[in-house]
Amino acid sequence: MSPRATSLFACQSCGASSPKWLGRCPECGEWNSYVEEAPAPAPSAGAASARPLSGIETRSDDRVSTGLPGLDRVLGGGLVAGSVVLLGGEPGVGKSTLLLQAARGIAAGSREVLYAAGEESAGQVRLRADRLGITEKNVLVLPETDVERVVAQAEGRAPAAVVVDSIQAVRLSALSSGAGTVSQVRESAARFVRYAKERSVPVLLVGHVTKDGSLAGPKVLEHLVDAVISIDGDRGSSRRILRATKNRFGAVDEVALYDMGGAGLEEVANPSAALLGERRGGVPGSAVTAAREGTRSLLLEVQALVGATVAGSPRRVAIGLDAGRLALLLAVLERAGVLLGSREVFVSCAGGLQVTEPAADLAVVAALVSSARGKPVPASSVFFGEIGLLGEVRRVSTAPARIREAAALGFENVYLPSRNARETESAASVVLRPVERVTDLVTEIALVGAHGSARTSSRSGAGPIESEG
Repeated sequence: MSPRATSLFACQSCGASSPKWLGRCPECGEWNSYVEEAPAPAPSAGAASARPLSGIETRSDDRVSTGLPGLDRVLGGGLVAGSVVLLGGEPGVGKSTLLLQAARGIAAGSREVLYAAGEESAGQVRLRADRLGITEKNVLVLPETDVERVVAQAEGRAPAAVVVDSIQAVRLSALSSGAGTVSQVRESAARFVRYAKERSVPVLLVGHVTKDGSLAGPKVLEHLVDAVISIDGDRGSSRRILRATKNRFGAVDEVALYDMGGAGLEEVANPSAALLGERRGGVPGSAVTAAREGTRSLLLEVQALVGATVAGSPRRVAIGLDAGRLALLLAVLERAGVLLGSREVFVSCAGGLQVTEPAADLAVVAALVSSARGKPVPASSVFFGEIGLLGEVRRVSTAPARIREAAALGFENVYLPSRNARETESAASVVLRPVERVTDLVTEIALVGAHGSARTSSRSGAGPIESEG
């Protein structure tokens, strides 16, 4: 006689389980979050057999193009056969629009795409498709919330890809809990992962985010899938930023910029030019940096505002930048003679991007000094370089690619670490201005304010900027 299945109590906030009901979750501290759930059904597939690594065949054409170059680049070259991709974002940001456009691109190759709509009727999906100009007959719409029925349809048709919109809206009938609960999201995702691996069909899942910006559902959801793609954007702006936060088959932190219009999402052809399109030159507190996002370099504007303290302790606000990094740079500036301890400091990365690499340090310092002194940075200049605790400007990676991006947009001066300047050949239209220490840059900005232009430097980058006085 087989043992009777024993139900468990699972926390709907973090996914922790217990054989008995608990008033307060010991893992996340939430109250009244435990719900009784039946155990998940065991998979019916037979056991897999081990094979030598050298005997496993791979194919270079296993990737499926979505027809969207930006999405393909973020994915590492397209969808890998048998992979599961989770696309997360806030309501209304364009998740369903992006995947419906991707379904059109995949279906253009005379292959069927199954679009499982768990939140919309077939008529509602058709209305959105008409707005986007999508008329492909190979895009099959299935208004269904039962996971096993979706998988059965997919197994019967062998599509090129499966889209599930959304993982929080579908459920397994074997579980008693409602759709969107921790156990349903976990087990539903596991079922789609099993189907993808067994049939070598890529599956794209739409995932909602919570009010704090994290993906709704258990953390194990991000571990189950092969790639996690986020789409971000302000409600008042048409700009959308697509980035990979996890990717087993490509670079992490790859970025693509899109504009949302009446015909759907359109990729921005020149992201650097778009991000700097509204920048005003010759204004104190503005500096341009060359940031590295995945495999490409982007030019971004860093803005700083230094003002008098109104009341109490001075505020330090960082938007799009690491607050701890800003505190470090302020301490370095204090030691270099730029006294900001009693003044309020606001620093922002314009354009909505998050800059996490230390290479933006030099641009942040340039913007801070420029705002504090009321003098603009040298005209037509780009800044990149990491700053150490002792005020030294340290070497960063991929300097040639950053310089090429600056030259492509017509910038004439590049302030960079001295070691990078010695290792890099300057482009014909760009003057390299090596910086050895933070005090050298502070002096340079003071001299520009006094004389109106940057001092002459060798195009080969020989010799760092020297402090004066």
